[in-house]
Amino acid sequence: MLSVCQNVGSGTLDLTKSEPPQVQPGKVLIANQASLISAGTEKMVMDFAKKSLLAKAKERPDQVRRVLEKVQTDGPLETFRQVRQRLDDPLTLGYSSAGVVIGCGEGVEGFQIGDRVASNGPHASVVSVPVNLVARVPDTVNFEQASFAVLGSIALQGVRLSKCVLGETAFVVGLGLVGQMTVGLLHAAGCRVIGTDPDPKKCELAKASGAEVARPGLTAAQATEITGGLGPDSVILTASTASNGPIELACEAVRQKGRIVLVGVVGLEMPRRPMFFKEAEFVVSCSYGPGRYDSNYEDRGIDYPAAHVRWTEQRNMQSVLDLLGRDQLRVDHLVTHKFEIEKAVEAYSMVREATEPYLGIVLKYPNHTSQIQSDTPPVELGSFGTAKSFAPALKQVKGPKVPAKPRLAVLGVGNFAKITMLPAVVRSAAFENRVLCSAGGVSAEHARKKFQFANASAAGSDVLASDDTDAVMILTRHDLHATQTIRGLDHGKHVFVEKPLAMTTSELVEIKQAVERNPSQILTVGYNRRFSAAAKRAKTHFEHVTAPMTVQYRFNAGAIPADSWVQHPQEGGGRIIGEACHAIDLVTYLAGSLPVEIHAMSIGGANAPSKVDDQAFMTIRHANGSVSSVGYLAGGARSMPKERVEVFSGGRSCVIDDFKSVTCYASGKSKRTKIRSGKGHLEEIQEFARAIETGEWPISWPELEATSVAAIAAVQSLRTGAPVRLLNNQEQRVAA
Repeated sequence: MLSVCQNVGSGTLDLTKSEPPQVQPGKVLIANQASLISAGTEKMVMDFAKKSLLAKAKERPDQVRRVLEKVQTDGPLETFRQVRQRLDDPLTLGYSSAGVVIGCGEGVEGFQIGDRVASNGPHASVVSVPVNLVARVPDTVNFEQASFAVLGSIALQGVRLSKCVLGETAFVVGLGLVGQMTVGLLHAAGCRVIGTDPDPKKCELAKASGAEVARPGLTAAQATEITGGLGPDSVILTASTASNGPIELACEAVRQKGRIVLVGVVGLEMPRRPMFFKEAEFVVSCSYGPGRYDSNYEDRGIDYPAAHVRWTEQRNMQSVLDLLGRDQLRVDHLVTHKFEIEKAVEAYSMVREATEPYLGIVLKYPNHTSQIQSDTPPVELGSFGTAKSFAPALKQVKGPKVPAKPRLAVLGVGNFAKITMLPAVVRSAAFENRVLCSAGGVSAEHARKKFQFANASAAGSDVLASDDTDAVMILTRHDLHATQTIRGLDHGKHVFVEKPLAMTTSELVEIKQAVERNPSQILTVGYNRRFSAAAKRAKTHFEHVTAPMTVQYRFNAGAIPADSWVQHPQEGGGRIIGEACHAIDLVTYLAGSLPVEIHAMSIGGANAPSKVDDQAFMTIRHANGSVSSVGYLAGGARSMPKERVEVFSGGRSCVIDDFKSVTCYASGKSKRTKIRSGKGHLEEIQEFARAIETGEWPISWPELEATSVAAIAAVQSLRTGAPVRLLNNQEQRVAA
């Protein structure tokens, strides 16, 4: 398929070829037939991409602060590398399109293959869109008209917030695409509309859209005169400019007790005097309407009841489409240019260089029937069933001979994969890099070129079942790990899965059964800290000590939003299961003994945030009598080093500072060793490759199992307030 992609780092805009996305749970797969270029918004992205790194930094001071904090913790070179990687990611442009449904994911109701729909999908031949961002197109509306639905919903939300009703006057400032549709919607509602824009042609077009008066340079005094001395009941700002002119005009023009609605982007140095005397309201419109940027609504498909939230972003989109279907809203006169998708770069060149006047630019796509392969929608990445229960005695045996370099497939091409894991795979030179897989398709193709993999794919089920690979590295979201691990093992693959291995005990049981079914396959988890030079140095310092240890691990985790997918119980499992498991594994490695009991306690009280699991202490008792303490703490400063480990036993001590240095204490002396090799990501990949050759697991199954159980039990302990026993006396096994 073809997609319009902007590289924010280099500034280049390309038409990218890649595999189409796959159907995913809660999403609708759509073959686009038309999409609308939002020239104002998309030109801002193109202009930003063209700027130097310094100019980009000046425009985003919030990001600069985060970068400076990261420099303090990770150092300038690593920070610069990560910033460059983030900027190198392709950004698919566009957010207003229409086409035909060619697949529906699990949980999608109300749509089926063949339906004509509009969505906020980007400029791409095939798009995968959350169900609450899709609306049905009436039979009387063509695809070009339907591609205006999302921009129309932005305009409609501004109109709703203006509270302008039949007979009142609205003043629209800025008559681009959103402004023109705002005029049309107000006119359809029986409102009197006046407007202004620096471009005389747009003013004339606004009259065709329903404005009674529209001219360049319309002043506040003139607007007051047009309204018989009262002033407009509402002023809707749909302009895009850094100037304060629009907000100053609005404050002067709006009537007493009137309302100003900001839909576009303007300077916000608001004059106090007119607002003080008029007691006018000012409100900022959030995109398409209620639900926007709410992950429960958009990503998880949880709708708001219409009785309580009458107009959501989806219902706004549907309302625009229905108005188009009844011919109460017209958009045909707003279309100035049409391009086939193959010539999209020419369209953006026209926008960037302003070689000719433009307004509505529509991209056209090939007929959708070529996209439908069968009546059965494609299997989504990660939608794999689990195998039947089968549990012979666990026995790890040496696997069959594999090529000198095992053939590797990687599932998941998110930020962690691109910034950390894929560069480490390349540096290791331990694998024949065969295929990168991402459900989106575009990201996989970009990463394939950058990290020199042979192929890119969007079909995770095909990759795991393929005979062309020997090993799979699973870097997808946490809720996919267990099913993909089981599928990989059952297809004869050696599996490296990022943490967590499992989010529930039932998932862990099913993984254990898959391990038992496939005793020749290697399974390891991305507990990289134990493979780091810092951890090895600490382990060596205590190699002759037989007494139990006390180990303290402090995570300065940093806060993340409560609605992040990581915090969601079903998607990320929470931060204890999702990241604190690193600490549980490392203290198990250093103590040389499995955890047998865990007691966790988090902050609380009236002033506690909504999520408190990530501000908790966990005390772990190990089978050999050692005790460890893990503090996973999200309430601190990001500028503070992230991790510190302290180990005490047999008259010896050791401190690991953020895996950048190790200080060992013994016999009245101390020795500090600087570590330059990081947190063990490269080493764990090398160990995985070595394990495939030798048949010796990098981390034993009892340790993998115990770490997962301990992390899950820690959350249980947080809920009950009581310690949780992990192993009985007969099951206690000392880790190797």
